[in-house]
Amino acid sequence: MSNLKGKVAIVTGAGRHKGLGEAMAKRLAADGAKVVIHDIGVVKGDIAPSHGVGQKAELDQIVDEIKAAGGDAAGFTGDVLVEKDVAALVDFTVKSFGRVDILVNNAGIGYLFGPLIDMTQEHWDAVLGVNLRGCFFGTKHAAKQMIKQGNGGRIINIASQAAKSGFAQAAAYSASKHGLVGLTRAAAMELAAHKITVNAICPNHVTTGLGAWQNDFMSKAQNKSVDQYLADMRARIPLGRPGLVDDIAKACSFLCSDQADYITAEAMNVSGGEEYH
Repeated sequence: MSNLKGKVAIVTGAGRHKGLGEAMAKRLAADGAKVVIHDIGVVKGDIAPSHGVGQKAELDQIVDEIKAAGGDAAGFTGDVLVEKDVAALVDFTVKSFGRVDILVNNAGIGYLFGPLIDMTQEHWDAVLGVNLRGCFFGTKHAAKQMIKQGNGGRIINIASQAAKSGFAQAAAYSASKHGLVGLTRAAAMELAAHKITVNAICPNHVTTGLGAWQNDFMSKAQNKSVDQYLADMRARIPLGRPGLVDDIAKACSFLCSDQADYITAEAMNVSGGEEYH
Protein backbone atom coordinates (compact mmCIF):
# COMPACT_ATOMS: atom_id res chain seq x y z
CA MET A 1 0.00 0.00 0.00
CA SER A 2 2.66 2.48 1.03
CA ASN A 3 5.62 3.54 -1.09
CA LEU A 4 8.11 5.48 0.99
CA LYS A 5 11.08 5.07 -1.32
CA GLY A 6 13.38 8.07 -0.93
CA LYS A 7 11.91 9.04 2.45
CA VAL A 8 13.89 9.17 5.69
CA ALA A 9 12.27 8.30 9.01
CA ILE A 10 13.21 8.57 12.68
CA VAL A 11 11.54 6.20 15.12
CA THR A 12 12.25 6.92 18.78
CA GLY A 13 12.11 4.24 21.44
CA ALA A 14 12.59 1.53 18.81
CA GLY A 15 15.52 -0.37 20.27
CA ARG A 16 13.66 -3.34 21.79
CA HIS A 17 12.61 -6.55 20.10
CA LYS A 18 8.86 -7.20 20.04
CA GLY A 19 8.13 -3.52 20.73
CA LEU A 20 5.91 -1.09 18.88
CA GLY A 21 8.93 0.94 17.82
CA GLU A 22 10.68 -2.03 16.24
CA ALA A 23 7.52 -3.06 14.38
CA MET A 24 6.93 0.45 13.01
CA ALA A 25 10.58 0.92 12.04
CA LYS A 26 10.68 -2.40 10.20
CA ARG A 27 7.40 -1.65 8.41
CA LEU A 28 8.63 1.79 7.27
CA ALA A 29 11.89 0.21 6.09
CA ALA A 30 9.93 -2.47 4.20
CA ASP A 31 7.93 0.36 2.60
CA GLY A 32 11.19 1.82 1.28
CA ALA A 33 12.16 4.42 3.89
CA LYS A 34 15.63 4.76 5.33
CA VAL A 35 15.20 4.55 9.09
CA VAL A 36 17.10 5.82 12.12
CA ILE A 37 16.45 3.57 15.12
CA HIS A 38 16.63 5.49 18.40
CA ASP A 39 16.59 4.46 22.05
CA ILE A 40 18.19 5.57 25.29
CA GLY A 41 20.62 2.66 25.07
CA VAL A 42 21.33 2.18 28.79
CA VAL A 43 19.51 1.20 31.97
CA LYS A 44 19.12 4.01 34.51
CA GLY A 45 17.55 2.59 37.67
CA ASP A 46 13.77 2.42 38.04
CA ILE A 47 13.30 5.42 35.74
CA ALA A 48 14.75 3.48 32.79
CA PRO A 49 14.72 -0.24 33.77
CA SER A 50 15.70 -3.17 31.59
CA HIS A 51 12.05 -4.09 30.94
CA GLY A 52 11.25 -0.56 29.76
CA VAL A 53 14.10 0.63 27.53
CA GLY A 54 16.14 -0.53 24.57
CA GLN A 55 19.83 -1.10 25.26
CA LYS A 56 22.48 -0.43 22.64
CA ALA A 57 23.29 -4.04 21.80
CA GLU A 58 19.64 -4.82 21.10
CA LEU A 59 19.22 -1.59 19.12
CA ASP A 60 22.21 -2.54 16.97
CA GLN A 61 20.67 -5.97 16.35
CA ILE A 62 17.48 -4.36 15.05
CA VAL A 63 19.50 -2.14 12.71
CA ASP A 64 21.33 -5.22 11.42
CA GLU A 65 18.05 -7.09 10.92
CA ILE A 66 16.65 -4.27 8.80
CA LYS A 67 19.78 -4.25 6.67
CA ALA A 68 19.69 -8.05 6.33
CA ALA A 69 16.11 -7.75 5.05
CA GLY A 70 17.25 -5.35 2.33
CA GLY A 71 16.47 -2.07 4.08
CA ASP A 72 18.67 0.79 5.14
CA ALA A 73 18.99 1.84 8.78
CA ALA A 74 21.27 3.42 11.35
CA GLY A 75 21.17 3.52 15.14
CA PHE A 76 21.38 6.42 17.57
CA THR A 77 21.31 6.48 21.36
CA GLY A 78 20.20 9.49 23.38
CA ASP A 79 17.80 10.71 26.05
CA VAL A 80 14.61 12.37 24.82
CA LEU A 81 14.49 14.30 28.11
CA VAL A 82 17.61 16.19 26.99
CA GLU A 83 16.96 18.68 24.19
CA LYS A 84 20.52 18.62 22.89
CA ASP A 85 20.27 14.84 22.50
CA VAL A 86 17.10 15.20 20.43
CA ALA A 87 18.65 17.94 18.31
CA ALA A 88 21.68 15.66 17.82
CA LEU A 89 19.35 12.83 16.72
CA VAL A 90 17.94 15.00 13.95
CA ASP A 91 21.42 16.19 12.95
CA PHE A 92 22.67 12.59 12.87
CA THR A 93 19.79 11.61 10.60
CA VAL A 94 20.53 14.43 8.17
CA LYS A 95 24.24 13.57 8.13
CA SER A 96 23.47 9.88 7.61
CA PHE A 97 20.69 10.08 5.02
CA GLY A 98 20.49 13.69 3.86
CA ARG A 99 17.07 14.69 5.19
CA VAL A 100 14.17 13.97 7.59
CA ASP A 101 10.70 13.28 6.20
CA ILE A 102 9.05 11.29 8.98
CA LEU A 103 9.27 11.41 12.77
CA VAL A 104 7.57 8.76 14.90
CA ASN A 105 7.56 9.91 18.53
CA ASN A 106 7.31 6.47 20.12
CA ALA A 107 9.65 6.68 23.13
CA GLY A 108 7.63 6.62 26.32
CA ILE A 109 7.34 5.41 29.89
CA GLY A 110 4.57 2.87 30.38
CA TYR A 111 5.84 1.18 33.50
CA LEU A 112 5.86 3.67 36.41
CA PHE A 113 2.41 2.60 37.56
CA GLY A 114 0.81 2.53 40.99
CA PRO A 115 -1.71 4.35 43.20
CA LEU A 116 -1.92 8.09 42.65
CA ILE A 117 -1.57 8.77 46.38
CA ASP A 118 1.73 6.89 46.46
CA MET A 119 3.30 8.37 43.31
CA THR A 120 6.46 10.39 43.88
CA GLN A 121 7.25 13.65 42.17
CA GLU A 122 10.29 11.96 40.62
CA HIS A 123 8.13 9.35 38.91
CA TRP A 124 5.47 11.87 37.89
CA ASP A 125 8.10 14.15 36.34
CA ALA A 126 9.76 11.23 34.55
CA VAL A 127 6.52 10.06 32.93
CA LEU A 128 5.40 13.54 31.90
CA GLY A 129 8.93 14.35 30.79
CA VAL A 130 9.51 11.40 28.48
CA ASN A 131 5.94 11.01 27.22
CA LEU A 132 5.24 14.69 26.60
CA ARG A 133 8.35 16.85 26.80
CA GLY A 134 10.28 14.32 24.73
CA CYS A 135 7.64 14.47 22.00
CA PHE A 136 7.74 18.27 22.10
CA PHE A 137 11.52 18.22 21.59
CA GLY A 138 11.22 15.71 18.75
CA THR A 139 8.45 17.65 17.04
CA LYS A 140 10.31 20.95 17.42
CA HIS A 141 13.60 19.79 15.93
CA ALA A 142 12.20 17.52 13.24
CA ALA A 143 9.78 20.24 12.13
CA LYS A 144 12.59 22.80 11.88
CA GLN A 145 14.45 20.45 9.55
CA MET A 146 11.32 19.67 7.52
CA ILE A 147 10.55 23.38 7.13
CA LYS A 148 14.15 23.99 6.00
CA GLN A 149 13.79 21.25 3.37
CA GLY A 150 10.54 22.74 2.09
CA ASN A 151 8.85 19.47 1.09
CA GLY A 152 6.48 18.90 3.99
CA GLY A 153 6.63 15.90 6.28
CA ARG A 154 4.89 13.53 8.64
CA ILE A 155 4.95 13.52 12.44
CA ILE A 156 3.28 10.58 14.19
CA ASN A 157 2.86 10.62 17.97
CA ILE A 158 2.23 7.29 19.66
CA ALA A 159 -0.39 8.09 22.26
CA SER A 160 -2.66 5.45 23.79
CA GLN A 161 -6.19 4.46 24.64
CA ALA A 162 -5.20 6.24 27.86
CA ALA A 163 -5.22 9.46 25.83
CA LYS A 164 -9.00 9.09 25.62
CA SER A 165 -9.94 7.31 28.87
CA GLY A 166 -8.40 7.42 32.33
CA PHE A 167 -7.00 4.27 33.92
CA ALA A 168 -6.53 3.46 37.60
CA GLN A 169 -2.90 2.92 38.62
CA ALA A 170 -1.78 5.03 35.64
CA ALA A 171 -2.55 8.65 36.52
CA ALA A 172 0.70 10.12 35.20
CA TYR A 173 0.59 7.96 32.09
CA SER A 174 -3.03 8.92 31.34
CA ALA A 175 -2.29 12.61 31.93
CA SER A 176 0.76 12.50 29.66
CA LYS A 177 -1.08 10.79 26.81
CA HIS A 178 -4.06 13.16 27.06
CA GLY A 179 -1.53 15.98 26.85
CA LEU A 180 0.12 14.38 23.83
CA VAL A 181 -3.16 14.57 21.90
CA GLY A 182 -3.30 18.28 22.73
CA LEU A 183 0.27 18.74 21.49
CA THR A 184 -0.62 16.83 18.32
CA ARG A 185 -3.55 19.11 17.57
CA ALA A 186 -1.68 22.34 18.30
CA ALA A 187 1.35 21.30 16.26
CA ALA A 188 -0.89 20.27 13.37
CA MET A 189 -2.42 23.74 13.27
CA GLU A 190 0.97 25.46 13.29
CA LEU A 191 2.72 23.19 10.82
CA ALA A 192 -0.04 22.78 8.24
CA ALA A 193 1.20 25.82 6.32
CA HIS A 194 4.44 23.91 5.74
CA LYS A 195 2.60 20.76 4.51
CA ILE A 196 3.64 18.88 7.63
CA THR A 197 0.89 16.66 8.98
CA VAL A 198 0.80 15.75 12.67
CA ASN A 199 -1.30 12.85 13.90
CA ALA A 200 -1.48 10.54 16.89
CA ILE A 201 -2.13 6.81 17.08
CA CYS A 202 -4.05 5.58 20.13
CA PRO A 203 -3.54 1.82 20.61
CA ASN A 204 -5.31 -0.22 23.22
CA HIS A 205 -3.24 -2.81 25.08
CA VAL A 206 -0.56 -4.55 23.03
CA THR A 207 1.34 -7.41 24.67
CA THR A 208 4.86 -6.37 23.80
CA GLY A 209 7.71 -7.17 26.18
CA LEU A 210 6.62 -4.17 28.20
CA GLY A 211 2.99 -5.18 27.71
CA ALA A 212 3.71 -8.51 29.40
CA TRP A 213 5.07 -6.60 32.40
CA GLN A 214 1.91 -4.47 32.40
CA ASN A 215 -0.26 -7.61 32.34
CA ASP A 216 1.52 -8.90 35.42
CA PHE A 217 1.32 -5.58 37.26
CA MET A 218 -2.32 -4.83 36.47
CA SER A 219 -3.54 -8.37 37.17
CA LYS A 220 -1.96 -8.24 40.63
CA ALA A 221 -3.45 -4.78 41.24
CA GLN A 222 -6.89 -6.20 40.43
CA ASN A 223 -6.36 -9.43 42.42
CA LYS A 224 -6.68 -11.57 39.30
CA SER A 225 -4.57 -14.15 37.58
CA VAL A 226 -2.92 -13.01 34.36
CA ASP A 227 -5.13 -15.45 32.45
CA GLN A 228 -8.29 -13.98 33.97
CA TYR A 229 -7.07 -10.43 33.39
CA LEU A 230 -6.48 -11.18 29.70
CA ALA A 231 -9.80 -13.01 29.38
CA ASP A 232 -11.62 -9.99 30.78
CA MET A 233 -9.70 -7.77 28.37
CA ARG A 234 -10.71 -9.87 25.36
CA ALA A 235 -14.33 -9.86 26.50
CA ARG A 236 -14.59 -6.06 26.37
CA ILE A 237 -12.91 -5.67 22.96
CA PRO A 238 -15.50 -5.99 20.16
CA LEU A 239 -13.01 -7.66 17.80
CA GLY A 240 -12.15 -10.14 20.54
CA ARG A 241 -8.40 -9.72 20.98
CA PRO A 242 -5.80 -7.26 22.26
CA GLY A 243 -3.80 -5.31 19.73
CA LEU A 244 -0.74 -6.60 17.89
CA VAL A 245 2.39 -4.65 17.06
CA ASP A 246 1.57 -5.11 13.37
CA ASP A 247 -1.79 -3.36 13.86
CA ILE A 248 0.05 -0.25 14.98
CA ALA A 249 2.74 -0.57 12.32
CA LYS A 250 0.09 -0.68 9.58
CA ALA A 251 -1.61 2.45 10.95
CA CYS A 252 1.74 4.24 11.08
CA SER A 253 2.54 3.21 7.52
CA PHE A 254 -0.79 4.57 6.31
CA LEU A 255 -0.38 7.92 8.07
CA CYS A 256 3.10 8.27 6.55
CA SER A 257 1.84 7.53 3.04
CA ASP A 258 0.52 9.80 0.32
CA GLN A 259 -2.91 8.30 0.95
CA ALA A 260 -3.02 10.24 4.23
CA ASP A 261 -1.90 13.61 2.87
CA TYR A 262 -5.22 15.27 3.80
CA ILE A 263 -5.30 13.87 7.35
CA THR A 264 -3.88 15.95 10.19
CA ALA A 265 -4.65 16.75 13.86
CA GLU A 266 -6.27 13.31 14.29
CA ALA A 267 -5.95 10.91 17.21
CA MET A 268 -6.61 7.58 15.48
CA ASN A 269 -7.93 4.75 17.67
CA VAL A 270 -6.43 1.37 16.83
CA SER A 271 -8.21 -0.67 19.45
CA GLY A 272 -10.48 -3.28 17.92
CA GLY A 273 -13.45 -1.11 18.80
CA GLU A 274 -12.63 -0.85 22.51
CA GLU A 275 -12.09 2.91 22.23
CA TYR A 276 -14.21 4.78 19.69
CA HIS A 277 -14.25 8.46 20.60
